Parts: sequence; structure tokens; C-alpha cells
Amino acid sequence: MMESGATCNPLKKLCRSVVTACLLVSLSSSSLAAQTSSTTSSSSSSSSSSEALSGFSSPSQFASSLTLPEYIISPDDVLSINVYDAPDISGEYRVGPTGQLELPLLPEAVEAVGLTPAQLSSLLVKKYSDEEIFSHARVTVAVKQSRVHSIAVGGAVKSPQIYPLFGKTTFLDVLSQAGGLSDDAGNMAVVTRGGVAIQALKKSGACTPPNGDVGCAETFTIDLRRLMETGDPVSNVELYPGDRITIQRAGVIYVAGAVNRPGGFPLRSSDEEMTVLKALALAEDTKPTAQKSKAVIIRTNPEEKNGRKEIAVNLKNVLAGRAPDPRMQANDILFLPNSSGMTALRRGVDAAVAVATGLAIVYRP
Repeated sequence: MMESGATCNPLKKLCRSVVTACLLVSLSSSSLAAQTSSTTSSSSSSSSSSEALSGFSSPSQFASSLTLPEYIISPDDVLSINVYDAPDISGEYRVGPTGQLELPLLPEAVEAVGLTPAQLSSLLVKKYSDEEIFSHARVTVAVKQSRVHSIAVGGAVKSPQIYPLFGKTTFLDVLSQAGGLSDDAGNMAVVTRGGVAIQALKKSGACTPPNGDVGCAETFTIDLRRLMETGDPVSNVELYPGDRITIQRAGVIYVAGAVNRPGGFPLRSSDEEMTVLKALALAEDTKPTAQKSKAVIIRTNPEEKNGRKEIAVNLKNVLAGRAPDPRMQANDILFLPNSSGMTALRRGVDAAVAVATGLAIVYRP
């Protein structure tokens, strides 16, 4: 009996150990399942939140995902054509005004206009094969220059011209290419959309409510002051080939004669109010020899016999508050003569007109 009891005790201990281990494994599995369920639920909730937030993405972010229509070859495009293992044929070729492309070894010109670069590549492979020039030619086509696929920048910029553009860019990038704003630039830019932009924006749905923004209109304006001072991303719109930018000029007023700092002074905006006293302040006041009672505003007027109108200004009365401060317009000339008689006054007026038209006057920033 003792032997039997002694043998049973270890078995009982072993059974208890196995039961304890099973309980621990069961508890661990339950905890892991709960954590997994919680993580899945949290992930699902986070995903739902992300989906909900994505509906409120800004129009500019939405527009950034736009894809341009596939490039279509146009007349006068310059194409880079590379035929593998044929350096004598590879090179740059210009598409003719009628849309035809002439290539070495091909007896007839190829109609390239209206095709994409990939389609033209396939066509050239077939042409060379049909003529038994290359049995399995490998041809790549890329657009190097395009008159149609470009963006025009004009108005008050330092380098107004047409820049090639084959993809998307931004307003500030184009402005940088044009050398920045000129001294007489105003605060407003006008953007006119081309066909590529209109097609891409409509096709993507970026301009349908509630996604539409200012950049979706065919013609819209950009507040340059706001863009430059705040870096407003909404104003830094995306531009496409065929778009046109015009920077409006604010105009210039000129001060000449007996002043300490004669010159041309650009207006910062087309609606900026410029008066005689403000112009005089920019010119750092009059010289002691100035004949203040004989000041003249010279204004362009095609209806006048000599093409200009002269408005007398008694600066003494204006400074004393006995007369209103006359308002000046863009391209006006404020002339203050020296006290040397009426003959000198007339010569001074004529000289001021000549100087203001570009002989000697420079812009003052």
C-alpha cells in the first residue's frame, strides 16, 4: 500500500501543474484576443475618421492630384527621336507647319500632329519595319520644345516672354522664371486659363462644388500683396500649359525741376491715391530756388493739340492750406520751375516732358 501511495503523489502533483498551465494559457489567449479586438476597433475607428476628414480636403490639395491629359504633338514642336543603335538617325527634328515630320531613310514624311509621343514611336517602328530598314527597331520620342505647350507671362515683370511648360507648375515658380516683379508692378495679377487647364480641371471634378476655388475660373485675379506678404497657398495657384499671366502695372508719377530728388516714383497699386504733397515728399521737398506759385501738373491728353494738358498748381496756397491738395494720376509729371522768368518756365516744361519719357528719369523704388 505504501508503494502505491508513494507512486500516486507525484502523479497528482503533475496533474495539478498541467491544469494550472492550461488555465494560464487560457487567460493569456483571452487577454490577447481582447487586445486584438481593441486594436482592430481602434484602427477601424481611425480609418473611419480619416475617411471623414478626407472629405474636407482643401481645393488646392485636391487639384494637386490632377493628371494632365496625355501630350498631343503640335505643329512646330521640336522632338527628340532616338533610334537604338542608330546614332546617324537619332537626333532632334521639328514638326512642320502642316504637321508632317521628315526623318532619314524614310521615303515619305510621317504625319505626327495629333499623336502622342508613344503613338508616334509605335508608328516609326512600323514604318522602319515596312521599309525593311530595321526589323525590330527600338524608337523613343520626347518633346523638347513646344510653341503650344507653353505659358505666357507679360505685363509688369522683368523678363516678359513665353516659357515652355509640359507639366504643372505654380504661380510663384513662373513669376520667378520671369525675373520677378518690375518696379511699377501693381498688386493684381490676371490669370487666363488655357484649354489644357480647363480640360484637366473639369475632368478631375476639382471645380465642382464644394471643391471649386478661385483657380477654377477661366479668368481670375490674384492679390499679389497678400501672396507675397503671407505666402497664401490658395493664391499660389497651379498653372498648366496654355495659361497666360498678366501682371498689371500700377503706373508711375514723375517729379521734375527744382526738387531735391527728381525722378519717377511707382505707385504700389492702381487705386493708390497720390497727391501733389505726397509726390513732393517722395522728391524730398523743393529747392530754395523753386517758384512754388508756378508749379504745373503735366498730364497726357490726346485731345489736346500738343497731346498734353497743363494744370497750374499754386503750391504756396496748398502748403498753407488755402487750396486743396490736387490729386495726381499715373504718368503725371509734377514740374516746379526755378524763379527765372516765364521763358525759363516754358523751356522747363518741355524739358520735363522729354526727361519723363525716358531720356534721363529712372524709377525710384
